[in-house]
Amino acid sequence: MASMPAIMRTTAARLSALYLILFAICAVFLVIYMTSLSVRMLTAQTREAIHEEVASLDQAYRRGGLPRLVRVMEMRARQPGANLYLIADATGSILGGNVESLEPGVLDTTGWTARPFAYLRYGETRSQRDGTGPSGYHNAVAQILRLPNGMILLVGRDLGEPEKFRKVVRRSLMAALGMMGFGALLIWFFVGRRALKRIDSVSEASNEIMGGDLTRRLPVTGTGDEFDRLSENLNSMLDRIAALNEGLKQVSDNIAHDLKTPLTRLRNRADAALRSGADSAACREALEQTIAESDQLIRTFNAILMISRLEAGYSAETTQPVELDAILADVVELYEPLAEEQGVALVGTVEESVRIDGNRELIGQALSNIVDNAIKYSAGAAEAPHVAVSLERSKREARLLVTDNGPGIPAGDRERATERFVRLEASRSQPGSGLGLSLAKAVMKFHGGRLELSGGERGLAVAMVFPLGKTE
Repeated sequence: MASMPAIMRTTAARLSALYLILFAICAVFLVIYMTSLSVRMLTAQTREAIHEEVASLDQAYRRGGLPRLVRVMEMRARQPGANLYLIADATGSILGGNVESLEPGVLDTTGWTARPFAYLRYGETRSQRDGTGPSGYHNAVAQILRLPNGMILLVGRDLGEPEKFRKVVRRSLMAALGMMGFGALLIWFFVGRRALKRIDSVSEASNEIMGGDLTRRLPVTGTGDEFDRLSENLNSMLDRIAALNEGLKQVSDNIAHDLKTPLTRLRNRADAALRSGADSAACREALEQTIAESDQLIRTFNAILMISRLEAGYSAETTQPVELDAILADVVELYEPLAEEQGVALVGTVEESVRIDGNRELIGQALSNIVDNAIKYSAGAAEAPHVAVSLERSKREARLLVTDNGPGIPAGDRERATERFVRLEASRSQPGSGLGLSLAKAVMKFHGGRLELSGGERGLAVAMVFPLGKTE
């Protein structure tokens, strides 16, 4: 079980505590505000009721003088829940009404009392007193008037009901605050504990990965929360790193196996030229062959580096709006002499002009590799060898398609044919390094597209599929 100090060290718990404190401050402020607002409202209503009562008694005094005023006041004083009524002489001695005694000094002023005062209602037993004031006195507010004959009239209202209402409001709000605070603490504890467990499981998996277990992945609970999204992204990153490490291992193995032969041939040719003692013409021929072999090795290494950069998602190559039909026309024009020399009919067709956001050099190099392979492998076709290069456009994608009538690639070997340095048995007799389709695949990945290989019994169709989401 996670301890409280451990939970408090988590960001989620700290944020929860901060929000809880802010909530508590706001709730306390709300309690004070609502309590004072309710008191002010009830006090205003009390003053309004007293003011109306004074106006009514004033009308009675005007109509019948002091006797009528006393009769009306005595009648109202005996009603249930009556206001406070008091008539006193000029010295403050109580002559009538329903008030037995007052806090000293209340009758010394006129108008509204400056503050609530204590009083005892006439005829009330001590057991009926609620103890809201000192020694069981009640609290009230009143308006005090001096009559023309010097007598004092007090009309007031007990504050017991407003005080009770204020206490009820305050207690209700405090109870609500307590329940919400307790619920927030429970949620905070359980959510913080769960978050801590999730983080511990991620830390444990990370330690195993750093310890060398590259097949380990971060746990995903399937709830789709932020922890799952983070774990899924990190797992994707780990899968990518694993794929890059595997690719690096394959490249190292391929370089060791596939480049050993040309390097050995290069060394043997130079050694044979030195040992033969041939004339300058023979030495010159050997040097030219050595340079040609070196150029091929340099091109191979450049292709390997380009593929690695593109597959890793890092490249200094920039993109800009390019016309695919223009690239197709340039490549067809470039390879027409080679196709004519090999006896291959090379045809280029464009259905519709297509512009995408891409890199002209990379697309041109990839298409050149595919066309070069098509010409090379269709040259020995039994029927009239031909290669067709076309540009097709649909609603969501554009396709640069190269088809030939050569021997093709079996369906089971097409995926493997796009790997680096892979050369099928049928192509071992042809010159090349086995990087053409790998480079084209990496270029298509760089452009967010894909490379598709298809074909029937004879021939091969290679399609460079570009998404049109990047078109301008």
